[in-house]
Amino acid sequence: MNAKKPKENIKAYMGIDSVFKGTLNFKGTVRIDGKFEGEVITDDTLVVGETGDLTAEITVGTLICKGKVRGTIKASQRVEIHAKSELVGNIKTPSLYVEVGAVFDGNCDMIPGEGKIIKLTKHEEKKSKTSA
Repeated sequence: MNAKKPKENIKAYMGIDSVFKGTLNFKGTVRIDGKFEGEVITDDTLVVGETGDLTAEITVGTLICKGKVRGTIKASQRVEIHAKSELVGNIKTPSLYVEVGAVFDGNCDMIPGEGKIIKLTKHEEKKSKTSA
């Protein structure tokens, strides 16, 4: 199974020699091949390249990790951890893809999409309460 590549062109790029501390907000796809420390907030796609090294609280639509990431990740769509990459931290996402050769050290909470939780009917609620 091949992971999907970002459908849109990269809007911004942090090269291998770049170092950034702070908060990054963006729309579209951003690729980081340098060092980043802080917070990333977007509804779109963050690509961490092979030389990328992030220590951050990350809230994204999709995270594609090909480098090193340390921190908490909340992805509303998908997290991809590719071979030879390393992700240390907790993930909250409805879809997780991990290639052979990747390192993932943390917990993953596979949440369904918002609004898709089906409530029990009253009959089922009573049955589950009496069986508990």
